[in-house]
Amino acid sequence: MASPVNPSDSTVPGWEQLLATFAEHWPDESAEKITLAFETARLAHEGQFRKTGEPYIIHPVAVAIIVAEIGMDEDSICAALMHDVLEDTELTAERIEELFGADIRAMVEGVTKLVHQKMLEGSVRERAAAESVRAAESLRKLLLAMADDFRVMVIKLADRLHNMQTLGAMAIEKQTRIANETLEVYAPIAARLGIWQLKWQLEDLAFKTLHPDEYQRIRDTVAKSRKDREKELDEAIEELKIRLEEVGLKDVKVVGRPKHLYSIFNKHVKQGVAWEDILDLIAIRVICERQHECYLALGIVTEIWKPIPGLFTDYIQNPKSNGYQSLHTKVIGPSGEPLEVQVRTREMHEIAEFGIAAHWTYKEGSGKPNAVTSFSQLRKQLFDWSNDNSSSSDFLRSVSTDLFAEQVFAFTPGGDVVDLPAGSTPIDFAFRVHTKLGENLVMAKINGDVVPLGAPIKNGDVVEIISRGNAQPSLDWLEHAKSPHTRAKIRAYFRKRDRNQIVQRGRDALDRELRSAGFDPRIYMRDEIIKKISKKVKDSDSVDDVFARLGEGLTSVQSVVDKIRLLVAKDAPVEEATTKTAGPAEPTLVTSIDQVMTKRARCCQPVPGEEVVGFVTRGRGIMIHRRLCPNMMSLAEEDAGRVTPVKWQSDGKTYPVDLSITCVNRQGLLMDITTIFGESKTNVNSARIKTLPNNTAEILITIDVADIQALRALMTKISNFGDVLSLLRVHSSGGRR
Repeated sequence: MASPVNPSDSTVPGWEQLLATFAEHWPDESAEKITLAFETARLAHEGQFRKTGEPYIIHPVAVAIIVAEIGMDEDSICAALMHDVLEDTELTAERIEELFGADIRAMVEGVTKLVHQKMLEGSVRERAAAESVRAAESLRKLLLAMADDFRVMVIKLADRLHNMQTLGAMAIEKQTRIANETLEVYAPIAARLGIWQLKWQLEDLAFKTLHPDEYQRIRDTVAKSRKDREKELDEAIEELKIRLEEVGLKDVKVVGRPKHLYSIFNKHVKQGVAWEDILDLIAIRVICERQHECYLALGIVTEIWKPIPGLFTDYIQNPKSNGYQSLHTKVIGPSGEPLEVQVRTREMHEIAEFGIAAHWTYKEGSGKPNAVTSFSQLRKQLFDWSNDNSSSSDFLRSVSTDLFAEQVFAFTPGGDVVDLPAGSTPIDFAFRVHTKLGENLVMAKINGDVVPLGAPIKNGDVVEIISRGNAQPSLDWLEHAKSPHTRAKIRAYFRKRDRNQIVQRGRDALDRELRSAGFDPRIYMRDEIIKKISKKVKDSDSVDDVFARLGEGLTSVQSVVDKIRLLVAKDAPVEEATTKTAGPAEPTLVTSIDQVMTKRARCCQPVPGEEVVGFVTRGRGIMIHRRLCPNMMSLAEEDAGRVTPVKWQSDGKTYPVDLSITCVNRQGLLMDITTIFGESKTNVNSARIKTLPNNTAEILITIDVADIQALRALMTKISNFGDVLSLLRVHSSGGRR
């Protein structure tokens, strides 16, 4: 390891404070490794400055101080000092691992944002959409890194906190964007990890940026109220201390706790409470040594002051998923106004303030703890959400609803705690426990009583799921499922079921095309052949993937036949069952359609670039059909001599095509689907929506496309939309492909 610099030689603001903070939490540990990390970061960032004009190194030092203040370990502080070096300097991940080891490298890489090429062209809306996707992808990367090591998110939260503290140097638009992101994403993550010290600071700073007038108003109101009630609060604390000592609780700490500004604003906005009616702006916190003392102290509180009915919560026996434990009650205080009282042990208080960070404060040689044990369910959720969603935007929507929403805590009959978004039902509960349990769900009991599957679950409910091996989900469940994770699992089930039909349709199409080309499908459709060509078919990793793309019209049948032909020619040839019928050496080239000599068949609506054939009509010229058009195949059987091969290239025009889209039925569905066409600059001729049973809807839509490539790209976009269950190209007469 390189020789560290002497800490006393450093003139970087905050460096001495960092060393002192680390020594306070870890008095028996050496700061040599942290010193090396500081010097590595300082040299890497040399010559770089922040928007404030200060040397850049001040920022990572400030982030490291925040990480150190909540008691994080040595490696976390080192990673905090170097959290920006991979993104902003020439220092490599390999060099970090060489100097500091694999753990610190992984943390630094986890915090580093994804690097994307910025979109320089396109409309403002398109650039904004691209930026949104980049942000979603970076957050997805960060959350998955957090699932591997929660210290990654602690460092990121500290990074965001210091950025919020120095936000004034940014342009107003950027301040607003960062503050919104902080309030909607990072503060809820801090809450879910139980790091209250960071959560309330992030919320108040974001609140100050987004609503400066309301912030100042509440700040003034709280300051005045605190001054007016200071004497009353002191008297209440003193009275409670005396009574606690009388029953033998002499080591109990009793302090006043001011409410944070954003929580007061939230109460006004969400609950509709008028400013003048928000009276509980202060609270009392009682910190005991042992758990049983908490209940004794609570009894003394309710003896002194009258409790308000229905406002007691026991988070000691029923902890939150982030490990938070405390007794909460609200009483009528000395002056007749509401007073909130919280009672907890010192250990509970440390976890309440620092959350998962408290688990890393291992001392006296106890060794590195398994800090993710209490958060194993959250870790599983993060991986599940990533697997459920193909796009980062879908992932972020799931996380926003499931991870950041208000939670309820229910129990399995065995006593395991399951946390769910508020309003969740037994359907959500079953899929959260296990996907198979959800798919086989037939009945549910809450607290021993049979309930409808759409019944809401409340805090403390014991939920029992009754399943049957041959049971299957109903699309009606989508109406009752609260969690996007649950809805994604239900949609995935039906997509898999419908996929079997689509795969068979693709298999049949390839069978017909091979026969028309003179090949025996029994030989050329063997799994080993299709598996080999799957690597050359877009988005295909298996035999079924190839047939599914054929069935959905996303890959042309002729292109697959051509790949089979090349593969067979390259390898040892297999014997053909029949000899291909000779035809014209070169197909007729069609450069204009619907003229005197050529017309587009209405039955199958071919488009340029598609595999087509011509049928010589009597008196109407050549009618252009898709190769696999049922009408065309029937005509060819009757009079094969009038079939002529043709090739239709893009001619600069657009042509109508009919699509049938089966989706989950919900409000705003048609608007969301048509937005896809708008973003692709695709003209919509007509659209109608038909409600189907089982909470689904079918959209029959006619669009204009220039060629088959444009149609396939559009169909791929629609297929990837979360609520789409199936997408089919249909004939104008209504017959499906």
